[in-house]
Amino acid sequence: MGATLLAGSMVFAAGVSADAPGSGSSRAFEFKYTVRSKELPKDAGRVRLWIPVPTSDTQQDISNLNIKSPVHYEMHEDAEYHDHYAYLKVDPRKQPGPIEIEMTFKAVRLENRVSLRDVAAHPAAVARPADLTRSLAPDRLVPLDGLIARLAGEQTKGLNGPLDKARAIYDYVLSIMRYDKTGEGWGRGDAIYACNVKKGNCTDFHALFIGMMRATGIPARFEIGFPLPRDRKSGEISGYHCWAQFWIDDLGWVPIDASEGWKDPARREYFFGSHDANRILFTRGRDIRLDPAQQGDPLNYFVYPYAELDGRPWTGIQSGFSFTDLDPSRATAAAF
Repeated sequence: MGATLLAGSMVFAAGVSADAPGSGSSRAFEFKYTVRSKELPKDAGRVRLWIPVPTSDTQQDISNLNIKSPVHYEMHEDAEYHDHYAYLKVDPRKQPGPIEIEMTFKAVRLENRVSLRDVAAHPAAVARPADLTRSLAPDRLVPLDGLIARLAGEQTKGLNGPLDKARAIYDYVLSIMRYDKTGEGWGRGDAIYACNVKKGNCTDFHALFIGMMRATGIPARFEIGFPLPRDRKSGEISGYHCWAQFWIDDLGWVPIDASEGWKDPARREYFFGSHDANRILFTRGRDIRLDPAQQGDPLNYFVYPYAELDGRPWTGIQSGFSFTDLDPSRATAAAF
């Protein structure tokens, strides 16, 4: 397919959704994701390109998805995290010049706010057993033994319930970490780096949180997408944002955003149990094996396009992101 148009719709299954959000605000917007390649080397054999594509769930509705590409592409879904992406193969003999791909879509993002103490307010939560199992396993940069296990044990000592343990870990991460993107090593989601250096960006905050949660025996998962500035209605987006969720049997997936809680102390309480509507989710998970599989290492995370040239990771790809707010009443009516 050279371009496609997909209409999204959100379905709420009363009494069965593990992800069902609490009532709250929403944000409607149009999002543009552009990918540009450098001119391909004359001796190149083949370029393969994977571009993450957002999907609808109980926190967001994606509609009017349109991908404009000069090259045929296919839509794929990975089996482990259920992430979606467009997959392209480029033959330099047929497409020697730079390639530009544009993906646009409309979205309505809902606030996800969980009532942490009122279990009766929640429908019975159900999750895929494989998702919970994976959410208890280590990642390459998030080990669950050694230092991480020791810290998790120290911070949750004497606490019984998983919710109290989660809050203790959240408070600990915010107490020792500093949002600081100076120097080297930040942004990889390396839990040991976060423990030792005690600074980084959202990836580092949530690597430490997720590692300590899993080491305590509480499933936790990584989510990544893009932030929508609270004080702007349109414009460029400079880079990604990530956050986390943890599983409580009586509550389902509980949202947290440790780095936003650190940056905005007035909303520190809010971001334990809530995600605001100023974001868009693209993918979940770490150590990602794509489908068709890449020949390089598993992806640390997947929010920017990934390319391989003759079987090796290729950095000749640039990407850009922008958004425009839409009339919320019309967008909400169309989506729901």
